[in-house]
Amino acid sequence: MSLVLTSTPSLPPLLARGALLSPFKRPSPDAEFPRDRLVLPDLRVDLARLAAYERVCGFPTGEDALPVTYPHVLGFPLAMRLMSGRDFPLPLLGLVHTSITITRYRDLAATGEYELSVRVDGLAPHRRGTEAAVITELRAGGANDNVVWESRSTYLARHRTAPQPPEPATDVTDLTDLTESPKPLPEVAEWRLAGDVGRRYGAASGDRNPIHLHPLTARLFGFPRAIAHGMWTVARCLAAHGVPERARVDARFRAPVLLPGAVTYAAEGGRFELRGGGEHVHLAGEVYPLTS
Repeated sequence: MSLVLTSTPSLPPLLARGALLSPFKRPSPDAEFPRDRLVLPDLRVDLARLAAYERVCGFPTGEDALPVTYPHVLGFPLAMRLMSGRDFPLPLLGLVHTSITITRYRDLAATGEYELSVRVDGLAPHRRGTEAAVITELRAGGANDNVVWESRSTYLARHRTAPQPPEPATDVTDLTDLTESPKPLPEVAEWRLAGDVGRRYGAASGDRNPIHLHPLTARLFGFPRAIAHGMWTVARCLAAHGVPERARVDARFRAPVLLPGAVTYAAEGGRFELRGGGEHVHLAGEVYPLTS
């Protein structure tokens, strides 16, 4: 069922509700999940907020174009409304954004009018718990128009799982079907990240999760100091990498980025990475041009 909203939900009450309900959730890949599709019609972008987002992420400012990651920011409050509800089986506290796939079918004007929709696509078992998939879609105009941008995000709730059977041993006499590991990407730039990156991104995106804001609030959740938003790391890399007008982006979040700190941006061809000390990978992704 589609539920049409008249305005963007406010994030702080949703985050508070999700935190309060978290201890009562019982995550399982077989649990029921909300089937509603939240729809926000007649959406127009706040250009001042967009400019702040572009500055903190490194995108060009002043152009009539939405960065490829910005519709995720627009859809995040709707996703939080779904994931903070009583009928969403995974606890919001401790939920980890593990991956995102973005598909942009054409350039998006910042001054355009859009319809935004978000839904939970399903739950799946994970070796460390249960993952939920959330689909966000952007249409240029009304519900009958084609999707011009879409994403699929996965969120992991860690919990005890049944022991997994051991994988069968590989026959070392025949390695012809094994794929070689991709070679390390060459370093392109080193970025020194200020301690306020989380606060600046939070102000621009609306995602003011306490783990991103201050060392003290981050320590309450087990981090030694504040960590960068995962979606900031993707946006920062794509701002440096560049994305064709029609493209798919796959990104996997592997480890948090502590603030302040230094990271290395590495890229070659369509692939990109954000690395810490040595070969420690925080983020890995790839950009694929769409050919049809």
